[in-house]
Amino acid sequence: MAQDEGGAGVDPERLWLRPAEPRRGRKPSFSREAITGAAVALADAEGLDAVSMRRVAASVGAGVMSLYSYAPDKDTLLELMVDHVSAELPTTGPLTGDWRADLKVIAHLQRDHMLRHPWLPAALSTHHTPGPHVLAFLERALVALRPSGLDGAARLEIFAQLTAFVAGHVRHEIGQAEAARSPERAAAEARYLATVAQDGRHPELAEALSAPRRPTDPAATFSRFLNRLVDGLDAG
Repeated sequence: MAQDEGGAGVDPERLWLRPAEPRRGRKPSFSREAITGAAVALADAEGLDAVSMRRVAASVGAGVMSLYSYAPDKDTLLELMVDHVSAELPTTGPLTGDWRADLKVIAHLQRDHMLRHPWLPAALSTHHTPGPHVLAFLERALVALRPSGLDGAARLEIFAQLTAFVAGHVRHEIGQAEAARSPERAAAEARYLATVAQDGRHPELAEALSAPRRPTDPAATFSRFLNRLVDGLDAG
């Protein structure tokens, strides 16, 4: 996010438990929802660095200062953005009772969600105050994990680990997609690794590179990595 406004930290009680109230005076023609939606649209189109209070204000046809009643700083705006898009995540419907299978479904939902909003993995690394939509999805995940027999603290840890895995994988996936647009770079990297594998100092790498290639479809790769993670979780 563009670094043109400072922030003193987010007060979660004020942000989520008190209604957003504009400053006194003429009623504005926009809302916190409209401001947040404009910021999300900017991030979706141009990335998180493109989002600034000035550009968001221009998008909703407002003065910059008038936005501060709804989002007093960049940190607050980011929290609002994360929760805004989290409303897209489903929080109802039957669960199978197989907590590993249900956890994998949740992870796939998260991946699809982050791919729709490629700025989200980076935002989650600094996101600290879960809003109502984030909490609703967290509650769903904790319910899915209940059959594991783990206590609440362990279930929270597993969900945090899962989310971090999905965010990291999506960032890698996006990076790989961008690299694929440069076949010359990909060919150079392949030649480099082939040369290194033949120098005699990296026998394990040489063996790994000579093994049959796994499917490179992004969804299949994600599922393979996810299975290793979830199937290895200890419910004891």
